[in-house]
Formats: sequence, C-alpha cells, structure tokens
Amino acid sequence: MQVEYINPFIRSMTKTFDTMLGCEITRGSLILASDFKGNYDVCGVIGLSGRAQGVVVVNLSKSVALQAAATMLMMDPAEVTDLNEDVIDAVGEIANMVAGAAKAELEDFELSISLPNVVVGSPPDIRFPSEVHAIAIPFECPWGPMSIKVGFAPVHASA
Repeated sequence: MQVEYINPFIRSMTKTFDTMLGCEITRGSLILASDFKGNYDVCGVIGLSGRAQGVVVVNLSKSVALQAAATMLMMDPAEVTDLNEDVIDAVGEIANMVAGAAKAELEDFELSISLPNVVVGSPPDIRFPSEVHAIAIPFECPWGPMSIKVGFAPVHASA
C-alpha cells in the first residue's frame, strides 16, 4: 500500500477528533499493521470498494470510546461507564466520519464505503485481505490511546 494513500485517513482522523469532539490528538509513527500490537477495546470497521478495495479500522481504548460518546451525546462523562448501545453507535459514527472524509480526498478511486460494523473485545482479531499490506497509525489524546488501521489496494481491470 502506498503511504500517500494513508494521509487522507490521518487528516480525517485528526479533523474528526478536533472538530467533532473538541479533542486534540497526536499522531505516532506509521507501522505495518501486522507488526502493531495496540490493544483496544472497541473498533469501528468500514469496508472500501470501487476502484480500490480494502478496510479501515478505527481502534479506540475504552476510555476514548466512553469520552467520545459522552461528548457526542452531550452527557456528563461520569454517566457513560460501559460499552453500551449508545457508545457502540458513537464509535460507528466516528468510523463513518473518518472513512467518509478520507473517501472525499481519494476521489480517483471512486470509493464506496460500507455501513460501519463495531467490534467489541480485546484484542479484536480483524484481518485484512492477504494481498493488502495494511498500515497502522497510533494516536494519543487526553482521553487515552487509539489508532487507525488502513489497508486497501487498487482493483485492476481485467482484459
């Protein structure tokens, strides 16, 4: 996977947290997803299809997921204490915003994005297609750690 395809996802993750959640995040170094050992409690997963196919996974620690949901729902963070339906919906919406904003920057691929799926459990075992070399980008914020994993490959037209 070419690194320049990752930048729209980094920008969209940063913008989503800054603009929608009022939370500044700091990016770590890019890592091959297969080498990344981040341990997160909840993941928003979105499929990509079109002139490229792949997956985007927004990985959040429980503390980040709870605080993000509280912020989105305009609730006191103390009221949001478990990974309930509201938190799951918030994580799916965050994944949708991140994938949607990146999709807009990757218009050459004519991408469609799937509805978000949310996986709860630590560590989640989300795999990418074998021909895709996914990249992981860790982030830190005042609420805790998170990451995004992106893996997609252009679809080659058959003759």
